[in-house]
Amino acid sequence: MLRQAQGERNAREVAMTQTFDLILKNGTAHTPGGAERADVGVRDGKIVAIGALAGDAAEVIDCTGLDVLPGVIDSQVHFREPGLEHKEDLESGSRAAVMGGVTAVFEMPNTSPNTDSAARVADKLKRAHHRMWCDHAFYVGATAENAEDLKDLERIPGTAGVKIFMGASTGSLLVDDHRALARVLASGRRRVAIHAEDEARMNARKDYRVDGDAASHPVWRDDESAMIATKRIIALAREAKRRIHILHITTPAELAYIAQNKDIATCEVTPQHLTMAAEDAYPRLGSYAQMNPPIRSGAHRDGLWDYLNQGVPDVLGSDHAPHTIEEKAKPYPASPSGMPGVQTLVPLLLNHVAEGRLTLRRFIELTSSGPQRVFGLVGKGRIALGYDADFTVVDLKKRWTVGRDWLASRCGWSPFEGMELTGKATGTIVRGRRVMWEDTLANQALGEAVRFEATEFG
Repeated sequence: MLRQAQGERNAREVAMTQTFDLILKNGTAHTPGGAERADVGVRDGKIVAIGALAGDAAEVIDCTGLDVLPGVIDSQVHFREPGLEHKEDLESGSRAAVMGGVTAVFEMPNTSPNTDSAARVADKLKRAHHRMWCDHAFYVGATAENAEDLKDLERIPGTAGVKIFMGASTGSLLVDDHRALARVLASGRRRVAIHAEDEARMNARKDYRVDGDAASHPVWRDDESAMIATKRIIALAREAKRRIHILHITTPAELAYIAQNKDIATCEVTPQHLTMAAEDAYPRLGSYAQMNPPIRSGAHRDGLWDYLNQGVPDVLGSDHAPHTIEEKAKPYPASPSGMPGVQTLVPLLLNHVAEGRLTLRRFIELTSSGPQRVFGLVGKGRIALGYDADFTVVDLKKRWTVGRDWLASRCGWSPFEGMELTGKATGTIVRGRRVMWEDTLANQALGEAVRFEATEFG
């Protein structure tokens, strides 16, 4: 034990004499061992030392009074490029991400054209490189036509995997036929992301929509629409022996069912469904509260929290899905479903931490180590030696109000505008580069493709 302690002291002394590109000084670092007052040293974009550091550094950031978290990973965003850039593009969406404290995003395939081929994945990666402010990966959209190609498409470096839309949402991607779903699941090995709403039930219930009343949205796309699809895709996944990841869960019943099937299914919840309730949201916001799956009742929201604190959800994603103010102002159901959320993900969750609904440890599990585990990221998701120097630096005590002038998304609005929050990202650091600090953006975007075990090592 004495020799081990001496070795640790020697290692610490060696670390203190190193030269660093960056030192985060005097903050509370949240490492796998827990929270500790420790400096973090960075060289060549990697974490190389954690402790009381006194070496030379090209840049030192004083983090006194701040918490240094592993970089937040938002594994579900829609940045609308190509084809729908009037709503958002890769630059503006990623700018919103880093302004809110997000260091990496996985972007969805329902663009125009859909991201459903190797050429279209390559096009997105080319558009994104050093134009997006954060690191990034892109999903491949599953179709009946490309089912047999997915086993090759999912292995392209920079892809987050395959995405299936079982229920129609924004765009034309839809796979609801039983045989087509089975073919998609049979082609490939990576975990498949699922939008689970039952298209047949929703088609049969269209008459439940009330013109001009967005509150009828969760009546039309009801609990059973979600539950039918969730049970169906888990059964198909078992037949195919394929792991799946079910996105934006909205009902406690689904989480109870997924808890019985964790060997094959992971899942996500969103800040919107954890924060908003139908009883308030639709009277106050109308179609601006409209998304798929819908914002449901306060009882649903409270049930999601119950299962979240029992450990069932694996990740928290924003489902950032912007539309313009003009589009959202159309009378329901002509109004499109979706709302922005990547910039408000971190502050909303920190506010839940401040109000006692969420621990900071669980926040880190859901936004950093959880995505790393579920998707097999290389070098991201924790503050540890050898990992990418991605940090979300937060002020847990900052009290502020979400204002429109703070929002960076091209759509120009947020359902949380005017909300008073406690907790905010002070800085966003990606691979050792300060991308945002105190609401000021860096001079250059240097986002690069996220690496995955499945595409790096087979």
